Amino acid sequence: MSFDALLWLSFGGPEGPEDVRPFLENVVRGRGVPPERLDEVEAHYQHFGGVSPINRLNLEAIDAVRAAGLDLPVYFGNRNWHPMAEDTLGKMTSDGVRRALVFPTSAYGGYSACRQYDEDILRARAAVGDDAPELVKLRQFFDHPLFISSFADAVRAAGAELTGPYRVVFTAHSVPVSADKAAGPPADGGHLYSRQVAEASRLVALELGLTEYDVVWQSRSGPPQIPWLAPDIVDHIDALHADGVRGVVVVPIGFVSDHLEVVWDLDTEARERAGELGMEFARAATPNSDPRFAELVVELVREHTEGLEPRKLSSFTSLGCTTDGAFCALLCCELAKRPVRS
Repeated sequence: MSFDALLWLSFGGPEGPEDVRPFLENVVRGRGVPPERLDEVEAHYQHFGGVSPINRLNLEAIDAVRAAGLDLPVYFGNRNWHPMAEDTLGKMTSDGVRRALVFPTSAYGGYSACRQYDEDILRARAAVGDDAPELVKLRQFFDHPLFISSFADAVRAAGAELTGPYRVVFTAHSVPVSADKAAGPPADGGHLYSRQVAEASRLVALELGLTEYDVVWQSRSGPPQIPWLAPDIVDHIDALHADGVRGVVVVPIGFVSDHLEVVWDLDTEARERAGELGMEFARAATPNSDPRFAELVVELVREHTEGLEPRKLSSFTSLGCTTDGAFCALLCCELAKRPVRS
């Protein structure tokens, strides 16, 4: 099948101190997040000079994909910061692109991980108008062998930094329990996001020959009365220490590249807590800079351009491939309704 381009669609991040607040306001638009929560997160960004590494890492990954042999022009757009997806799609339209593939920088299903990228596509196409290109989103890749093997090698490298035995702990971004319950086509019973994270963790552990490991969560926000996926990584480090564990390798299985949730929540908060407890700590690298990640993206593209047989290591149904922002199924990964405040 013929395509004119690849749109690399990501979350976005601030690139200077003055960008942080407007970026965060884009992230939480319409969600009623209190200003004091934005103040807290803004302070985390300002700790790093107001710069997230995510845009730079995306551009490096795009260069790696081009070097890996992708024969399509690659355009870069974001949900929450420049270059915004609608601006990038406008440029694609003016360049004469009529049909493009879309690579969202998320391996998983769920509202934030998948459906929201469909909404980004819908919004961008609406902004551009009738001349907007047809956009075909690539599938989820949490179980792709290149994704799994890159994480497995990253765990080995992180473990080599420690001097003693250690526990491997996989972590992904927490979401409200209600959002996870709604993740996936309703006929599949929900909880697609947490099930995929657990499966990716199992596959990495299998490649490493591990029989004991943990899957935990990080970066929760929102009112404390709303349950989110747990346990939290910092709480889990406390529990491991109480059980006699003195070394930990944290694996950010839910992330394809470093951004604030990795460099603050893991490299800063989790590392500091482990240090306070006298535990050795190492964090496995995200796959963004691994050459296999570029190969993975090229393979996903070739599934459409050349009919390449999809590679995956799980029995999960492949989801996420949609056209022009359509959803995988009716009511798939709907945003959970927020409780009415009394």
